[in-house]
Amino acid sequence: MKLLRFGPVGNEKPGCLDKDGNLRDLSAHSDDFFGTSVSLEAISKLKSIDTDTLPLVTGNPRIGCALADVPNFFCIGLNYAKHAAETGSTLPPEPLIFNKATSALSGPFDIIQIPQGSSRIDWEVELGVVIGKEASYVSEADALDYISAYCTVNDVSEREFQKNRGGQWVKGKSAPTFGPVGPYLVTTDEVSDPQNLDISCAVNGNVKQNSNTSDMIFTVAQIVSTMSQYFTLRVGDIIATGTPEGVGMGMKPEPLFLKNGDIVETDVQGLGSQRLTVQA
Repeated sequence: MKLLRFGPVGNEKPGCLDKDGNLRDLSAHSDDFFGTSVSLEAISKLKSIDTDTLPLVTGNPRIGCALADVPNFFCIGLNYAKHAAETGSTLPPEPLIFNKATSALSGPFDIIQIPQGSSRIDWEVELGVVIGKEASYVSEADALDYISAYCTVNDVSEREFQKNRGGQWVKGKSAPTFGPVGPYLVTTDEVSDPQNLDISCAVNGNVKQNSNTSDMIFTVAQIVSTMSQYFTLRVGDIIATGTPEGVGMGMKPEPLFLKNGDIVETDVQGLGSQRLTVQA
């Protein structure tokens, strides 16, 4: 099942796609997609609905962020071998975890707003996972059973803020619009193997990232299990699982960063595409 949110900013409604790809209104069955409304139990109830009985949404409404809000927005750094190599980094011994402010959440077809004082905006297409059941001390063998959905994420980054302003990476990861999620939340039954998904990003029509989640250093199961050893993952948490090689910071002979008017398109196989316009 593909779940999504549609409507103007701040007034989105929950919806889904039917078997023919038509947009249907889920408002009678869900208040919105956040927290317990994306739990495994809640998702199971939504999947039992005959989507052909839901109101058909006409026109061409804006598609909003696939999640209205999240308890936590976690990210994994340097999780693709070739990406670690292009940045000159040594491979981490276990998942490198950092936070992204939840206020960074934005829609998959909205803008990337260049923050004040910024000059080094970068793209990072990633596979996102949504936690559907509270996870603490979870084994790797059971970890995937705690996921309710997968999605496309762009972990937009300001490299100057991230690398040269001291403290943690969260500074360069968290400006408003730096967390486009969606267009869909795709339930796990539609993703047979999260470690075999093509993943790509293009800037102004030029492909910059083109890889597969098989290049991950730590699998989705390893990530969820490891994180749960240090803290409890909450229902509705989102985890961006790392980006492949081809980021602007790693371009040779000179780094390449986003500028006003650029178009960034990201895609994860089966999870939908984003198209974002950079705005000063």
